[in-house]
Amino acid sequence: MIHPVPLLRALAFASERHSRQRRKDEDASPYINHPIAVARLLAEDGGVVDETLLIAAVLHDTIEDTETTAEELRERFGAEVTALVLEVTDDKALPKEDRKRLQTEHAADASPAAKQLKIADKVCNLRDITASPPKGWQVDRKQEYVAWAVAVVTGCRGVNASLDRVFDQAVAQSRRDVVDPGSQ
Repeated sequence: MIHPVPLLRALAFASERHSRQRRKDEDASPYINHPIAVARLLAEDGGVVDETLLIAAVLHDTIEDTETTAEELRERFGAEVTALVLEVTDDKALPKEDRKRLQTEHAADASPAAKQLKIADKVCNLRDITASPPKGWQVDRKQEYVAWAVAVVTGCRGVNASLDRVFDQAVAQSRRDVVDPGSQ
């Protein structure tokens, strides 16, 4: 059973931490929309009821993209949530290409919860690229993202069949709308 108070505390915390951040789309959407979408996708489309996973989904970008520390998350949300957030957190000290390569290489060795979180994150990003792409991204940059998302998720498959299907649908939609925009 999901207890709403810890999840609501995580939503409030993530909202505060991401309050000054915007997505890269044309409208500069509030960043908090992304972690909420990831958690919602896990629950609604993936059938996830694991409270730790849903809380980690809401917090998944706090260490990577804000001044939040692992110790701070541990104190507020516990070791389990923190470990899961850390498992999906890129090391921003590394060059972008290294971070992308490491995500692909480490996907198969991730925990089942981290795999589901990665899939949900990639689905949400693919949907965003299709519906409201980052400002200035040309077709080739979008195509690169789709191909990279497929490479990462290849190592995450087999944990949640519903999420696998949702990802496949997002890829197909992206390929229709992004890769071959003239074929509609």
